[in-house]
Amino acid sequence: MMWLFALAMFAQEAAPTPAGEFETERLRHLMAVRRIYVEKLTGENADHIRDAVMAALQESKLFIVTENQERADATLRGSTQHMVYTDTFQYGESTSTRGTASSGRGATRTGRTTRSAGIGVTENESARIAERREQASASLRLVNADGDVIWSTTQESRGAKFRGAAADVANKVALRLLDDYHRARKAQPQ
Repeated sequence: MMWLFALAMFAQEAAPTPAGEFETERLRHLMAVRRIYVEKLTGENADHIRDAVMAALQESKLFIVTENQERADATLRGSTQHMVYTDTFQYGESTSTRGTASSGRGATRTGRTTRSAGIGVTENESARIAERREQASASLRLVNADGDVIWSTTQESRGAKFRGAAADVANKVALRLLDDYHRARKAQPQ
C-alpha cells in the first residue's frame, strides 16, 4: 500500500504543470522565429530606437530583420522613450566681515591726535555646472502570427561608455532576446 502512495506522489511530480506546458510551448514558438518585423514603436524619439533595435538584431546574425510584415515569423512591438536633457547644479557662498575703529582728541596748543583703523574681508564663491544627460527605455514584446506574446522585455539605459542611451538600450534588448533564444535552445530536448 505504501509503494502505491509513493508511486502516486511520483506521478504527480513527474506530470508537467500547466505553467510548465505553457513555458514549453512559448519556448517552442521562440525557437521557430527566423524573420522579425519591427513595427513602428510608440513614444518619444521612437524611430531612433527602432532603427537601433533593428541594427542590433541584424548584428546578432541569428535573425533576419524584414521590412515586409507578411514574411515575418514574429513582430516586435512596444513603446520606447528617449530623452535628452540638461541637468543643472548651481550653488553660491559668500562671507563678509567689516570693522572700523576711530579715536580723536580735542585740539591743544601742542597739537592734535587722531587715530583711525579699519578692516574689511569679503569672500565670494559660486559655481554653475550644466551637464547634458540622456536616458532611454524600451518595453518590447515579440508576437507570433497567431497574436501570442512569445517573448517580452523592459530595458533602461542612461548611456554606456562608448554609446548613447538609445543604442545601449537597443543593444540590451537584442542581447536579452539572444540569451533567451539560446536558453530555449538548451532547454529543448534533443
